[in-house]
Amino acid sequence: MNFKNQSIIVTGAAGNLGRAVAGVFAAAGANLVLIDLNDDALKSVATKGAGGVLLQRADLGDPASIAAAVDAAIKRFGRIDALTNLAGGFAMGDKAHELSADAWNHMMELNAGTVLRMCHAVVPHMLKAGSGRIVNIGAYSALSGKAEMGAYVASKSAVIRLTETMAAELRGQGINVNCVLPSIIDTPQNRASMPKADPKKWVAPEALADVLLFLCSPAARAIHGAAIPVVGLS
Repeated sequence: MNFKNQSIIVTGAAGNLGRAVAGVFAAAGANLVLIDLNDDALKSVATKGAGGVLLQRADLGDPASIAAAVDAAIKRFGRIDALTNLAGGFAMGDKAHELSADAWNHMMELNAGTVLRMCHAVVPHMLKAGSGRIVNIGAYSALSGKAEMGAYVASKSAVIRLTETMAAELRGQGINVNCVLPSIIDTPQNRASMPKADPKKWVAPEALADVLLFLCSPAARAIHGAAIPVVGLS
């Protein structure tokens, strides 16, 4: 796929999935706007083949910080063709009846709040352009309740419902909104926490990145509000 002259925002770009997504879009010739809180880690993200690269440190809990990053992207590349909302996190351990308000709010803000704030900043530019692609990261586990994962599955379920809602609201304006539902992603952290598991059954970050590449391409122009399972062999 050719993304030459297309500008792609990747949040959480310094993470395992963010690096893989940056890599596949760079190989396709896209202009990259890589956003992460860790600006030092951003400098080591491989971007060979990209048309242009803008590294932006931003706090996705701060609308002003997000606005500054998006404004810099518009100033550099003129438009935003796709937004990949990768930033998020996982936590478990508390039963629902023992879950603190802080733990609940942290998961909701980290996973659903970041999506909303990024869309607040980016969607007006896509509406002005009359086109755009947004891909969010849900979770396969969020399709049903899971013991001691209440806040996490609720937050990722919210991402799925937000995806469907935004798709219904924006499809008539040339903007596609979809999400992917990965199972366990093969990362060093997951291998360390589950040493007896078989990572060959998990989802490689590069395989998930290929799905995002497709959803941001013209080939996915008829797909709106989809929640696509990406589960490998698990």
